[in-house]
This record gives sequence, C-alpha cells and structure tokens, in this order.
Amino acid sequence: MRILFTGGSGKAGRHVIPYLLEQGHRVVNADLVPLDHPGVDNLTVDLTENGQVWNALTSYAALDELEPGTGMPKFDAVVHFAAIPRILIKPDNELFRTNTQATYNVLEAATKLGIPKVIFASSETTYGICFADGEMKPDYVPVDEAHPTVPQDSYAMSKVVNEACARSFHARTGLDIYGLRINNVIEPHEYESDFPAYLDNPDLRRRNIFAYIDARDLGHMVQCCLMTDGLGYEVFNVANPDLSVGLSTDEIMARYYQGVPKTREMGATETFYDISKAQKMLGFAPKHGWRDLLGV
Repeated sequence: MRILFTGGSGKAGRHVIPYLLEQGHRVVNADLVPLDHPGVDNLTVDLTENGQVWNALTSYAALDELEPGTGMPKFDAVVHFAAIPRILIKPDNELFRTNTQATYNVLEAATKLGIPKVIFASSETTYGICFADGEMKPDYVPVDEAHPTVPQDSYAMSKVVNEACARSFHARTGLDIYGLRINNVIEPHEYESDFPAYLDNPDLRRRNIFAYIDARDLGHMVQCCLMTDGLGYEVFNVANPDLSVGLSTDEIMARYYQGVPKTREMGATETFYDISKAQKMLGFAPKHGWRDLLGV
C-alpha cells in the first residue's frame, strides 16, 4: 500500500514506519522533522495548515514516481500519529488547538479525496485516569472501549474531540476510520532502563492502568488495521495482554481497585486495559513483552 504517515519521526512512529516498510508498504512520513531511515520518503508538513495537508495528500512520494509518466499516484491509506504527545510541553490551549486542528485537517482532506482508510492515534488518556488531578479509578475493570471518556486535561480532551470528528467524517463518507486508544508506548531500550523501577514500585503504573504497548507491536496493530476493511468507524484499545508490573491481577485489585466492579473473570496477569475487541476484530496479537526481555 502507498501510505501517508503523519508524525513518523516521533517516539511511536520511528518504530512503526520501519515495521510497515518491512511489510512491503511505501511510506511517506509527513512531519516537521524527517525520519532518518532507509526506504522512507520524507515530506516536511505543518499539519495545522490545511493547504499543506491537502498538498501532501496529492503529492509525489519521491522523484522515482515521475518515471512512469502516468500521473500522480494516489494514497491507499493515511496513518495519523502526529500530535503534541502530552500535557506540560506547550500551554494547554496551544496543545488543544494543535492536536485538534491537525486531526481535523487530515480527516477532511483524506475523506474528501476519497482515501479509503484513515487510522489515527487516540489515547488511553481519554478514559480520564492518566492526567487526573489526584487519584482517579476506573468505573469498572477491565477498561474496555465502552468505558466513559470524560477527561480533565487538554491532551485527553483533544483526543476525545478527534474521535468525535472521525465519527462524523465517517457518517458523511462511509469510509473506514479506525481510532487507536494507545496505551503507554515502550521502546525496546526502556525495558532495562524503566521497568525495574515499575517492579519495585507498582504505584508508578497506576495512571497507565498498569498497561503498556511495545512500539514494535504498535506497528503490528497498524498493519492489522490496514489489512482489515469494512468496519466503518471503530475505536480500539491497544496494549500488551500482560500487566506492566510484577503483581497479579488479584493483588492489583486488592491494593488499588477495592470497590471497583469487575465485569468478568480475568487471567492471573491479564491487563486491566481490555484489548479483546482488537484481538477478535483485527487479529491483534502482540509479541514483545517485558518478562521475556528482562528474563523474569
């Protein structure tokens, strides 16, 4: 497939794009900073500028596409990961403006140009737990896609708005638009640098609902979405099936989630961030986890 990938130079994108290239896709990275990786085409784009987004989506990927003389190739899909990645990087209003305007521009251009699939990064933060003022517990566990999304912070608010926009663009066009509520992204080197502290102090993972996703498995998730057609508008939780701490699910329930309803029985170390929808509908099957990499 010929794919425009926004934000491919970021923490997640720089692992997802190589995975997609390995699957045989052609990828154009639309970002403010190029990605230095063999085989990727880079285009510097300010996604908050509507005209730049339209131009990027009607652009050649590189000079070799001039050779056939058959006109401008079309994109088969857009993967939109670009965003200010959390609060406290820019002022809240600028974060909200940037994230919502960029996503609106991408959705509008992609759907009006008839690109058949858009996959966009939403977030675990939509559930309101990650950046809450004080401790916020889930309404129930495991947290699935039906859980209320009423956050307090500008980053998560922007993601909720983006989901609403995506649903509306699907309603008008009928095109496939899949939102990924991505949990805390972990790069391979972070298992050794960060996870020993998580094992010593599970409190550090409370705001992430004790979940995570390996950046390479996020590439697999995007590939699953690219290969699955006809779902319309859907959102999917994205996480590893395992916990990010050394405690069992029962120990976490006793220590952190007393009084929180449990809607079903759970495995001994099953994530509280329910990924069963993605597993059933997309064939999502993460392979990389901290236990194997740390030898635990």
